[in-house]
Amino acid sequence: MRKLFGQPGFTRLFGGLSTSMLGDSVMLLVLSMWVKTLTGSNAQAGLTFFFMVLPALGAPLLGVWVDRLPRKPILVWGNLASAAAVLPLVLVRDAGDVWLIWVVAFLYGVSFVVLPAAVNGLLKELLPDELLVDANSSLATIKEGYRLFGPLVGAAVFATAGGWLVAIIDATTFAVAGLLIATIKVTETQAPARSTFRDDLLGGVRFLVADRVLRNVLVGLAISILVIGFFESSIYALMDAFGKPPTFSGVFVTCQGVGAVAGGLTASRAVRRLGEIATCVLGLLTLAVATIVCAVAPTIAVVLVGAAICGVGLPWTFVALTTLMQRRSPSHLIGRVSTAVEVLISTPQAISLALGSLLVSVLSYRQIFAVIATVILLGALQTLLSLRADIRQDLKPKVLNPVE
Repeated sequence: MRKLFGQPGFTRLFGGLSTSMLGDSVMLLVLSMWVKTLTGSNAQAGLTFFFMVLPALGAPLLGVWVDRLPRKPILVWGNLASAAAVLPLVLVRDAGDVWLIWVVAFLYGVSFVVLPAAVNGLLKELLPDELLVDANSSLATIKEGYRLFGPLVGAAVFATAGGWLVAIIDATTFAVAGLLIATIKVTETQAPARSTFRDDLLGGVRFLVADRVLRNVLVGLAISILVIGFFESSIYALMDAFGKPPTFSGVFVTCQGVGAVAGGLTASRAVRRLGEIATCVLGLLTLAVATIVCAVAPTIAVVLVGAAICGVGLPWTFVALTTLMQRRSPSHLIGRVSTAVEVLISTPQAISLALGSLLVSVLSYRQIFAVIATVILLGALQTLLSLRADIRQDLKPKVLNPVE
């Protein structure tokens, strides 16, 4: 990590991104909580998340824009624009202003698509390939660490002072991030001449289809994500089975967060030892094991152990995927590849959330968790068998150079 933070510009990028992540963790739960408080409607509160994920449908178009412009200005102006976008929340007074919250949720969703894609591009400009995994791991660790306390802080500020103060805090973190990133000195690779709009729009998808390694990793991950959303629907059934109130799910999430911090801290070491493909498979296998532990758990304490194991597997999977994508994608396509991956992950996630809400009414949580574990194992097996030669090749230099 010392070598990583010694790279010119990375410390300031890390400082900016970690600051905006803090604002995100404080704000995100507050948006739906605010709607619920004003309207008393669970359905309208749920619509907040719908508006937040809606921009993912336009991710390929946004990816074209990210690839046509320098990434540093996108991050600077994108963060400043995000700061301005949340400030209208200070005008919210009653249920008639809920539409303002939904507009901000939609704009938040746009930033969730554009800014990560620009980050992936800027990281490729700032860092050599061998340090990308360290950068992704450090950012994942900070993000998961904030999730341990950020939502609680946001809820406490909302309850004591009101949502307007949360909006001010969030806008401030975006502004600080933009100003920090503006001080980075970087010479970015010039984008190639534009092609037709259709070719530009489909460039990221075509690259993923043509790249055998990324294609098979994403297929395995998509298979797994088709059921991972079942957790969201069945968590309260699990709480009921052990006689716990719905609020106890916060303890489950906290234990998962502790595991995720541990996973973030160890992800770069895992990738260096095993390679991105094997680490992604290992992450999926860890999720499957965690699900089995929760399914057969005789006590709530064992369930919480399973939650922590689940937390470890998530950063391993997604740090490995992000690093693989960054390393294999050409700089002029990284925005479109990033947004194409966003669509390929978000679509099965949305399907799993819908299916999970149906299954929870006909199956027990143990049966649902058994389905989750089985399908995740199939996803991991698909990647393992399809890319076994590549995994062996990744492991060879690690055996010859154990000091790494």
